Amino acid sequence: MVAEGGLLLRILPTGMYAGRARVLVERSLLVNRRAWLAVVSGFCEPLFYLFAMGVGFGKLVGDVTGPGGETISYVAFVAPALLAASAMNGAVYDATFNIFFKFKYARLYDAMLATPLGPIDVAVGEIAWALLRGGLYAAGFLVVMLGMGLILSPWALLALPAALLVAFSFAAIGMACTTFMRSWQDFDLIQLALLPMFLFSTTFFPLTVYPAAIRFVVQCLPLYHAIELMRGLCAGVVGVGMLGHLAYFALMAALGVVVSARRLGVLLLR
Repeated sequence: MVAEGGLLLRILPTGMYAGRARVLVERSLLVNRRAWLAVVSGFCEPLFYLFAMGVGFGKLVGDVTGPGGETISYVAFVAPALLAASAMNGAVYDATFNIFFKFKYARLYDAMLATPLGPIDVAVGEIAWALLRGGLYAAGFLVVMLGMGLILSPWALLALPAALLVAFSFAAIGMACTTFMRSWQDFDLIQLALLPMFLFSTTFFPLTVYPAAIRFVVQCLPLYHAIELMRGLCAGVVGVGMLGHLAYFALMAALGVVVSARRLGVLLLR
């Protein structure tokens, strides 16, 4: 964290960072303690998909080929993908809709920047809260998978830290995109990106079903890398290739934080 903070300090202009991002997380915890049902409800969507597609449809599909070439049940194939989608959804929705309201209507950040807080504090604090929400969804989903016997390897213990990295990356990019939004209608673009990515990033079927050209496009999607990471960990198929997935999300997170902070600085400090 110190190295990452040093990098951001070198990239961002002087005066944008005060090191108090934790204040934003504490505020979000206080605000959401009375709205916990709305926060927890976001966990239900991937759970419904698990029972509908994994358990229900899985009875018709039978066994499929797992990430290591072994035969696994269809529900064990789908569950890690829904775990990745759960982390993505929790982070993105909190880092887009909620932040847009605070930014455009509540004017919350204008008041915050009148304090010692800087734009990078606001960006990191809000992204951290979205990360906690995405991590909460992922942890709950892992518990469900454990109860259903879908954890096939001790390596699955690393799925939660991996899900936190995925959530942080999606939250950072989500907040960066939100700073470019002009009205609520622009959020249709968020759905236009999330829904196809959820359906076609090998969530419900393997990459081999696609033609070569489309396969390349799918492999560029962030959710595909998250799903591959989760499937490998849950099935115990761990290799050097996972470093590529981790590097993808580390770069994605750094880009999102830098763009978010710079945009907030431009929009709020002008």
